[in-house]
Amino acid sequence: MLKVTLKDNSEIEVEKGTSILEVAKKISEGLARNATCGEVDGEVKDLRYELQEDCNLVIHTFQEEDLEGKKAYWHTTSHIMAQAVKRLFPDVKFAIGPSIDNGFYYDFDVETPFTDEDKAKIEEEMKKIIKEDLEIERFSLPKKEALEFMKDQPYKIELIEELIEELPEGEEISFYKQGDFTDLCAGPHLLKTGKVKAVKILSSSGAYWRGSEKNKMLQRIYAISFPKNSQLQEYLDFLEEAKQRDHRKIGKDLDIFMTHKLVGSGLPMYLPNGATIRRILERYIQDKEIALGYAHVYTPSLANVDLYKTSGHWDHYKEDMFPVMKMDNEEMVLRPMNCPHHMLIYKHQMHSYRDLPIRIGELAHDFRYESSGSVCGLERVRQMCQNDAHLFVRPDQIKEEVGRVLNLIKEVYQKDFGFPESAFKYRLSLRDKANKEKYIDNDEMWETAESQLRDILKELNIDFYEAEGEAAFYGPKIDIQIRTALNHDVTIPTCQLDFALPERFELEYIGEDGKAHRPVVIHRAILGSSDRFISFLLEETKGNLPVWVAPVQVKILPITDNQHEYAYKVKEVLQAKGIRVEVDDRNEKTGYKIREAQLQKIPYMLIVGEKEVEGNTVSIRSREEGDMGAKSVEEFTNEILDRIDSKK
Repeated sequence: MLKVTLKDNSEIEVEKGTSILEVAKKISEGLARNATCGEVDGEVKDLRYELQEDCNLVIHTFQEEDLEGKKAYWHTTSHIMAQAVKRLFPDVKFAIGPSIDNGFYYDFDVETPFTDEDKAKIEEEMKKIIKEDLEIERFSLPKKEALEFMKDQPYKIELIEELIEELPEGEEISFYKQGDFTDLCAGPHLLKTGKVKAVKILSSSGAYWRGSEKNKMLQRIYAISFPKNSQLQEYLDFLEEAKQRDHRKIGKDLDIFMTHKLVGSGLPMYLPNGATIRRILERYIQDKEIALGYAHVYTPSLANVDLYKTSGHWDHYKEDMFPVMKMDNEEMVLRPMNCPHHMLIYKHQMHSYRDLPIRIGELAHDFRYESSGSVCGLERVRQMCQNDAHLFVRPDQIKEEVGRVLNLIKEVYQKDFGFPESAFKYRLSLRDKANKEKYIDNDEMWETAESQLRDILKELNIDFYEAEGEAAFYGPKIDIQIRTALNHDVTIPTCQLDFALPERFELEYIGEDGKAHRPVVIHRAILGSSDRFISFLLEETKGNLPVWVAPVQVKILPITDNQHEYAYKVKEVLQAKGIRVEVDDRNEKTGYKIREAQLQKIPYMLIVGEKEVEGNTVSIRSREEGDMGAKSVEEFTNEILDRIDSKK
């Protein structure tokens, strides 16, 4: 008999050779019906896998948050799709078909790209294979036999040859068979094709074999599957919602930014509406920081390579930097971040312990050498404007200053932008001890910095979780993870502790004892990059920006030409108070103008006709509340100013 320890730490005894599925049945029939795979001592296995010794066992289902259960389900469906393609396109050559975080894809070598008609036929054939409820069988072959078995599939041959080099002597190559289709695969898979219930092909695109443009272009089909049709419909609704929230679509619809191939990939240009949004946000955060004692500076976007060799960026970040430019006797490079410049600003004069903390802030243009395939609208760009700051503190000031940073983050995101506290998680990002070469080499510094941030979070009674491998190369950090409207976790604000750069730049202050001491640097970003924050804000609000951020806050709509003069007088009154206002004096019907203003996400529309002119009033239509009736110009002005000032 074997002792099996389950996820809840309970134990059961089973006979040697009992399969994972049989263990699931012992626990409950419901679990057995929903199980997709198991995890034996941390290694994912098929339900058909037979236990041979005492072990820890986790049985995964599609429904759980952990992706392992879904991935087994989706990987099985990728084979169903490959089988369908084989039936419809007998000469197809197969590449790979992995599960991903949202479904799966398979890469095929076919003569011509798949059309929409082809994809519809493939989806129908997948549904037939599911109805056939084919047994899925696993078998293995010795290396030579495996090569012979896949001799007509060149991509599989290449994969097998790599496996042969890696596998221990005597170990065989794994395959999975379902009906008339067999594929090279390590698994895990479901037991029958009929376990899959609802499928949908989502899209197709070209994809280079192995991701290299030196290789052949293959055709990739993305798809997804679910145990219930209702789950598939929910997901399709989610995709439609995501499409409506895509900041690239909103940015185009609202004339916020544009891109052009003559300018270059990853280099968006802000149109007047976008420039207004960015200006408002940047002035807002600068004013916040100045009120908290930050001193703002400007530093160049270009620097000598030696600056980044001193800071360590050259050794640890060079691949993400633009190539070196040789100028006269100097080697210059576009900066990826501005912390080295701030180190030198601190160092240009001597400081007393009484001067600290010194808080240096900047809205700085930084440059990252992102691949053309990874750039995305404003979210991921090659030039960004960072809301960056560096706090130079004594060791005894670390806790208080980190606390101030976290309070500022709460004030910005929760008070001024109205995000709920429940949307925030705090992550302590640590280095990966198994890959120390990625980080500055100083074990004592890392242990000190990591334990200090951990202690600060505990002392401030902040719930947090830890993540290895997420630290910056120079130190650990507190990342604030925000749960978005599309249920994704994004990191924008961050607070990082750094003992390394003060050492590398030999920063000092004179202590109370009259001796030189080394300060500690806190790197922090509140809005992160202006570009990424705007993309985040557009997607969270669907373009319905808060009144204080909206590029046009009020649109005045005169009903006829007779009200044009009055409309412009109202505009002058509002404009004199700093309200961003436009008049739509086109010769169009009022209903048409209202619909256009709604599509432009204008917070307030003021409709003026003869009655309003006579009474010196405006009829107010709110983006959120609809018709709000008529008010005097003065009353409306005071109300909107109150809303802008209070950031309601």
